[in-house]
Amino acid sequence: MAWKSLDDMDIAGKRVLTRVDINVPMEGDRVTDTTRIDRIVPTVRDILDAGAVPVLLAHFGRPKGKVVPEMSLGRLVPALTEAFGCEVRFSTLDDAAQTVEATPGGTVVLLENTRFEPGEEKNDRTLAEHYASLGDVYCNDAFSAAHRAHASTEALAHLLPACAGRLMAAELSALEAALSTPDRPVAAVVGGAKVSTKIDLLSNLVERVDMLVIGGGMANTFLAAQGIDVGKSLCEHDLAETAREIAKKAAETGCEILLPRDVVVAREFKAGAESEVVKVEDCPADAMILDAGPDSVAHVAQVLERAKTLVWNGPLGAFEIEPFDRATVEAARTAAELTKAGKLRSVAGGGDTVSALNHAGVTEDFSYVSTAGGAFLEWLEGKTLPGVAALG
Repeated sequence: MAWKSLDDMDIAGKRVLTRVDINVPMEGDRVTDTTRIDRIVPTVRDILDAGAVPVLLAHFGRPKGKVVPEMSLGRLVPALTEAFGCEVRFSTLDDAAQTVEATPGGTVVLLENTRFEPGEEKNDRTLAEHYASLGDVYCNDAFSAAHRAHASTEALAHLLPACAGRLMAAELSALEAALSTPDRPVAAVVGGAKVSTKIDLLSNLVERVDMLVIGGGMANTFLAAQGIDVGKSLCEHDLAETAREIAKKAAETGCEILLPRDVVVAREFKAGAESEVVKVEDCPADAMILDAGPDSVAHVAQVLERAKTLVWNGPLGAFEIEPFDRATVEAARTAAELTKAGKLRSVAGGGDTVSALNHAGVTEDFSYVSTAGGAFLEWLEGKTLPGVAALG
């Protein structure tokens, strides 16, 4: 789709309403992970360097239209000041006009939690008009919130000249390169606990990719749908027919589905539990499948070596506990090596995915890793994201 970036806008001397995602984890008033703050720094710095004033709009938590003091964005001022290297002025929406008017160049304005406003999640136009009165240009740098049609992500974009920030532009470029105009063959790795949460994703991917690796608890449901006894493994037996329909659709579209050939099983799900590797058809009735086995990992590596583009969402096993992290770690490292060698474009995203890649120590080696959860998933599902569509 066509969307404008900051480079397409004349922002010198203007006030730029900038939607960001700084919904960061905290302990008391201390930010425990600054990743989301770090990722908006390029956009904020570029706006400042252009002689404009960034006016930040952001949500925090789920206050549901009410003022919840512990969800105030005022607590983030010290962390933002350090990240941006300049003064950050905090304001409620009621005082915003006066604050923005009095703010000199080289300074950032941070407005209070957008979700304190009852009209935010209702995509209220009156609230959006209030926001619009505070600025000259709208810049959306919050791809992770783009799947929500809220006043600060959708309605506001129609009221001012609008563009994508640096992070949003990077997300869109990476995703378009991975699924809209990819180098083929395209491989996808989809894992996680339940098929039920990713039916739309799988249905869309089998029409878009050439090879689909299914792992985690999801793989158990597909194996069971083939008549394989998966013992006491996590499995959605009631979705067997759905799994068969997805497999049939894949066959019709020429998408090769890869399921585990061998698996790591254990009687207990805990660190250091006694485990063994067996062929998928030999899973003991009293055991649980907790990871893909070495033969399966080697098969995945062969697929990755054939691919030119990779989309990754979800782990291949119970990676949180050793030794059931091995398949995810080894496959991730193979993808990272191929990416570093210039043989593969790799795009990954989703909460568990980011954690798994961090665990494998390869996050920096992928072409792009999205910190967006729901928005990344909905894009892969082929859905229109309101916050992105509004920029077109």
